[in-house]
Amino acid sequence: MKLVAGNSNRPLAEAIAAYLNIPMTKCSVRRFADMEIFVEIQENVRGQDVFVLQSTSYPANDHLMELLIMIDALRRASARRITAVMPYFGYARQDRKSESRTPISAKLVANMITAAGADRVLTLDLHAGQIQGFFDLPTDNLYAAPEMVKDVKKNYKLDKVMVVSPDVGGVVRARGLAKRIGAPLAIIDKRRERAGESEVMNVIGEVDEYSCILVDDIVDSGGTLCNAAEALLENGAKDVSAYITHGVLSGGAVARVTASAMSKLVITDSIVPTEAVRVAQNIRVMSVAPLLGEAIARTSGEKSVSSLFD
Repeated sequence: MKLVAGNSNRPLAEAIAAYLNIPMTKCSVRRFADMEIFVEIQENVRGQDVFVLQSTSYPANDHLMELLIMIDALRRASARRITAVMPYFGYARQDRKSESRTPISAKLVANMITAAGADRVLTLDLHAGQIQGFFDLPTDNLYAAPEMVKDVKKNYKLDKVMVVSPDVGGVVRARGLAKRIGAPLAIIDKRRERAGESEVMNVIGEVDEYSCILVDDIVDSGGTLCNAAEALLENGAKDVSAYITHGVLSGGAVARVTASAMSKLVITDSIVPTEAVRVAQNIRVMSVAPLLGEAIARTSGEKSVSSLFD
């Protein structure tokens, strides 16, 4: 087995390598003067089972091209099997035609990864589960929920915890976490006027005197979470925190979260945290390296991955 990493999230790649107790494969990913990407695999990978670790996070297009070129380089170097390990799958929010004459970019990205020569895909908390069907390859979608459950049980008294979905679309995800910890479920009913902005309408459920935990897959601008936290506190919640898998946190999101009513935002390291995230008082980063490392080990050993979540 070989591990190859691009430039999107070197700390996570190194943590996964440490968990598996194998060295990272030497690989040079650099730019020409005109910013074209050049990749050189500096070790023999002929006949090897190779895992390419790369989140397509900001700058998404650069990191996506790095991934595609690394896959192509490995295919031409006669790797036996190439698995694209994408802790964060960019463009996942464009999974359908939301309006007339708009793209389904998630499907386009899936086609590109397939055409580059990947044999499998391993990702974490896809924004929409049906994206797995965009690939004509075996695709494993992992869940951060087990790691979140461990953290919640460690930090909360479960008899006064309520799990909250920040929108109707995330109910299945929130219900799964609530079931694991034996907590009740509430839902935020909101209306989004335009991309990046949201307006909270109603809280569905009795949240009075509960410690509320908002659960979602992506936090980008932070507007939805901050509005949801205010609505929950107005409805009598004792305090509000959030567990989010992918901390995109673009623009002024970190400042918005820091100044919000949320006591704590917990994100994973699927996207490398910025300096602003690292110094924020109410944002904590939880590592998914053991989860991804175990999934990689099981995939390489032809063992069950789904049993990780039983």
